[in-house]
Amino acid sequence: MNQQRSTFGSRIGVILATVGCAVGLGNIWRFPYMLGTNGGAAFLLVYLGCILILGWPVMVTEFFIGRNTRRNAAGAFKSLAPGTGWSIIGYNGVLAAFLILGFYYVISGWTLDYAFNSVFTSYAGKTTADFQNEFNAFSSSIVRPILWTFVFIGITHFIVTSGVKNGIERASKILMPILFFILVALCVRSLTLEGAAGGIDFLFRPDFSKINSTVVLNAMGQAFFSLSVGMGCLITYSSYFGDKTKLQRTAFEVTVLDTLVALLGGIMIFPAVFHFHIEPTSGPELVFITLPNVFAQLPLGNLWALIFYILLAVAALTSTISLHEVATAYIHEEFRVTRKRATFYVSLGAAVLCIFSSLSFGVLKGATLFGLTFFDILDYVTAKIMLPGGGMLICIFVGNRVNKKILKAELTNRGTTAFYFFSGYHFFIKYIAPVAIGLIFLNELGLMRWIMSLGQ
Repeated sequence: MNQQRSTFGSRIGVILATVGCAVGLGNIWRFPYMLGTNGGAAFLLVYLGCILILGWPVMVTEFFIGRNTRRNAAGAFKSLAPGTGWSIIGYNGVLAAFLILGFYYVISGWTLDYAFNSVFTSYAGKTTADFQNEFNAFSSSIVRPILWTFVFIGITHFIVTSGVKNGIERASKILMPILFFILVALCVRSLTLEGAAGGIDFLFRPDFSKINSTVVLNAMGQAFFSLSVGMGCLITYSSYFGDKTKLQRTAFEVTVLDTLVALLGGIMIFPAVFHFHIEPTSGPELVFITLPNVFAQLPLGNLWALIFYILLAVAALTSTISLHEVATAYIHEEFRVTRKRATFYVSLGAAVLCIFSSLSFGVLKGATLFGLTFFDILDYVTAKIMLPGGGMLICIFVGNRVNKKILKAELTNRGTTAFYFFSGYHFFIKYIAPVAIGLIFLNELGLMRWIMSLGQ
């Protein structure tokens, strides 16, 4: 165990940094979309169950790997199973985090551009078609999106190169309170809209008849991805936990706060949806076309737009920091180069990927593989293959390869913290979680519908 390795300096630093690792753009736009297209409150109930039953145990498992080894995602598996092929799990996490940066930075850059334009460009009087045309023109251009992408890479680079305590932890203590404050402010504004009660009913009054296998699988997938499991982030961050950090409690607190952000995202979106009689849609269309149309109809619309895009930028930044750190820690430790140089290598590599990702909306739009642009390929391979595959293998590895006594000792801080359901947890990780994540894997690839159709 590397006792000289950097650690987070305080308990609040541990919580805020790890919550920042989990919280991202998906909490703000993907969760409301998933909820809106999967039965509203019925989906919410299933999602909360999946967070508790699936998300928390897998998070605890990744925490064990990180703190027990005190190494990066790839080095951790080398330490736990030296000389075996299990280290591929860690390499998968490092590569996934790096590839995600290759397109995530692009979307993050868009949030900065829209925040900037909210100050200098009026939304008043514009139609949905106007916002659609503006978005298409911006995203397909060459210089502007790449410029803002590089700005975002630069901000992330500065924070990560500053180190664990002075960079990641300090930034998390600033960014996460800002995120919660802005999110609550936007929720309050949304709740003051006429017809907001309809949105709240949709969010919290379940129609159990809408629960089916598709809703359950989608809820499992959202719970899995919302907590950022399977990509090495939680392993890397937990490797910076101190010996006194209570892993079970920390996982519970992070899970609750991450879920709270998703719920606040729903409260922010749905009253506005019902007030303006619009449909929540997925991805860029919701954030960069539909919501600007909402802001155009609000008093002080540009101010609320500015606040909203700052919120998105903060959420994106907490994610890019953690993703960057996964790859940086790997290069820094495994190749024994300075943190500054490792950070530079990751930023440079991500910048190259981002150029191709950004151009996928314009001059490279026609350059596709199996109908997917470069941007889409990075998204598809990481979200639908590498993350669920990595999460499933992590559970199989810990459930079958790690000594139960070692696992329990770490999760109970050498017996100083009780773990009343350890046997049940171990059974779940060994047998149930791999199957559940495997179902998510098949569902994300679209194979579940085909399998289910064979039985009809």
